[in-house]
Amino acid sequence: MKYMLLVCGDDTADASGMAPVEPWVEELGDRDVRLHGHRLAQPAEAVTVRVRGGEVLCTDGPFAETKEYVAGFDILECDSLEEAIEAAAKHPVAGIGAMEVRPFWEDEDAEGEIRRIDAELTRAARDRDIEGMLAHYAPDVEVFHPMAGLEERGLDAFRKAQEWWFSTVTGPVEREVLEFRLRVDESVAFSHALVRTRATLATGEPLDSTVRVTTGYRLPADRWLIVHQHASVPFDAGIEKELS
Repeated sequence: MKYMLLVCGDDTADASGMAPVEPWVEELGDRDVRLHGHRLAQPAEAVTVRVRGGEVLCTDGPFAETKEYVAGFDILECDSLEEAIEAAAKHPVAGIGAMEVRPFWEDEDAEGEIRRIDAELTRAARDRDIEGMLAHYAPDVEVFHPMAGLEERGLDAFRKAQEWWFSTVTGPVEREVLEFRLRVDESVAFSHALVRTRATLATGEPLDSTVRVTTGYRLPADRWLIVHQHASVPFDAGIEKELS
């Protein structure tokens, strides 16, 4: 489960003897407990925004005047709240300030949704449904298409690449995912897959190709979209011999 760790500093505390934060960051990063985080600027640089009667009111400074302030944040992934508390207690700022540990709101199955996207891509390939395929890509997607051998930017370029590829085969296209590994963050995810494609070329010859596909996803609104995709084919050692 993911936890937000709010690092609360105290402007009246003496931080001269505080241990450096880097060892804490490195230890939790090596254990895959700390996903990411960052320091924040001082409260004096904050702007508090309110809307009253349709009017936007901006006030320089934090929401409330207090000696404690949020100095940074960390995203932790822990098996339990107790583990998150233990990690927070080891943070150097815990000795002079305070650490607020708060679980993320869990109401979505992000991993399940992304896996459904991959299943939909398999269906779209079988049916040669280019529009059904493109529905899962962001408008500014960047795709390295192994058949074209060029990076394609945007849906229009990707559509042309897919149309060209489908013109080289006849009948349905069988897409089989041999391996699928997925890592999901709050609004960013990456998958690594081995994808086997079988079809009949327009020349009548069989096609049986396996490529490694790395896909990047973002959650810009209410659904995941593919924003980056790179497919690579295995290196042929025979080519190396010919070049040497």
